[in-house]
Amino acid sequence: MIANEINFCPRCGTALVSDRRAGRMRPVCPACNWIFFPDPKVAAAVLVEQDEKILLVRRVNQPHQGLWTLPAGFVDAGEDPARAAERECLEETGLQVQVTELFDVISGQEHPAGAHIVIVYRVVVIAGELKAGDDADGVGFFSRTDLPRLGFQVTKRVLGDQ
Repeated sequence: MIANEINFCPRCGTALVSDRRAGRMRPVCPACNWIFFPDPKVAAAVLVEQDEKILLVRRVNQPHQGLWTLPAGFVDAGEDPARAAERECLEETGLQVQVTELFDVISGQEHPAGAHIVIVYRVVVIAGELKAGDDADGVGFFSRTDLPRLGFQVTKRVLGDQ
């Protein structure tokens, strides 16, 4: 949520005003002094490599509908990002994976509903059957030399296809 999307105090319901707080103009409640500090959206993605191929999913939804990307999704409040990455992979691919290491942390929101920060983990497959699910309608392993059309700069950066 960005500053201009919040108009009323979530604590007392008073209309917010703009005031300089913590070094910038922010929505502030004149009644209870609550200050709106926008938090970044965080997503977690997995990099699955098997037999010199990369696991990708085809997106069902916009943006980038029909394009291929790393299995990924938003981290829920209070959720360990590594567990979120494992959960998203299972939901989108049917594969249960285990995080082995941090691959990269990438910042920069690509679209208004997107993440501000994407945490990418290397993982290994420990169980499951490959099948598209959740917000993916296709799933497969691809050679780095024969990648399908990719969506999202994060995916392109991770795969070295910028």
